[in-house]
Amino acid sequence: MLISAFPDYASAEPATRVDLERVHPASYLDSFENLDATQWIDFDTFVTPTSAEAIKLAVGVTFEAVRRGGFALVRPPGHHASQENAMGFCLVNNIAIATRYAQAELGLQRVAILDWDIHHGNGTEAIFWADPDVFYVSLHAWPYYPGTGGPRAKNAAGEDIPGGESPTTLNIPLPGGTGDRSYLQAFEQIACPAIETFAPDIVLVSIGFDAHRDDPLSPTILTDQAFYQLASRTASLAPRFAAVLEGGYNLSTLPRLVETTVAGFENPS
Repeated sequence: MLISAFPDYASAEPATRVDLERVHPASYLDSFENLDATQWIDFDTFVTPTSAEAIKLAVGVTFEAVRRGGFALVRPPGHHASQENAMGFCLVNNIAIATRYAQAELGLQRVAILDWDIHHGNGTEAIFWADPDVFYVSLHAWPYYPGTGGPRAKNAAGEDIPGGESPTTLNIPLPGGTGDRSYLQAFEQIACPAIETFAPDIVLVSIGFDAHRDDPLSPTILTDQAFYQLASRTASLAPRFAAVLEGGYNLSTLPRLVETTVAGFENPS
């Protein structure tokens, strides 16, 4: 349904195991291979006999978006997946693997990851917590699933992270009911200056349309125009940018929101 709304889309070659192993250990990836039945990992995350193929295709499309400066429309999403754990519908971390691809294959050493999903990208945060060349910025509802990214840094188990903060992690927790004005104000006044100070070679965006007011999982009330403005401003933050789909669960509004966001990327402010 989503792809049919974009007849000019481009496909891509699947990623390889070597690509995936830039982030995830071989033993973890092996757990998705040669399955003959669906297996549940947690209450909302499962793998099937086709998951290994889907993972490689999603990552391959994300690579293509990075090369082109495009928007990767993929499933499964990725930002909750850590190096060795799947959760929250996420099996591997698409944007983390794309970050390592950008560094290794495209020479883009300094990468900013900007996460608009309504849920905190705890997996992405964990992967790059101590990496001085990757700046992770997340705007998300809190307290909300997965319970991380609040005023004090905690891991997925709710335990304080040693050190309590990272110089290249910026979490911007927002209360339920946040609308366009407050969200965009936080983005413009906190997120954008921090990214500009970091001076990345590329900005990669984890886009979750579950922050929209019509999404069934959203505690916030963003409108279509907010996504246009977020995209437009993001396109001016670095010489290059690309985006990958994370959340978004209203299939009737999703094509329109993707189209609006792409239009914003094409008109930097």
